[in-house]
Amino acid sequence: MSTTQTFTVTGMTCGHCVASVTEEVQELAGVSDVEVDLATGAVTVTSAEPLDESAVRAAVEEAGYQLA
Repeated sequence: MSTTQTFTVTGMTCGHCVASVTEEVQELAGVSDVEVDLATGAVTVTSAEPLDESAVRAAVEEAGYQLA
């Protein structure tokens, strides 16, 4: 059983931004997949258990961006 959550990230402007956010979020415990849509800022995360938004926020901020 897995769960999918979508977050909106602001400040991404290029493929490198997408890679940075993907890399940081993938390091969260239980995350199996991260899909980032640069055009909309949508970050869809698939994980074993629902993620705590503060953990996702910290990962996104570590990459240099902000959750909307």
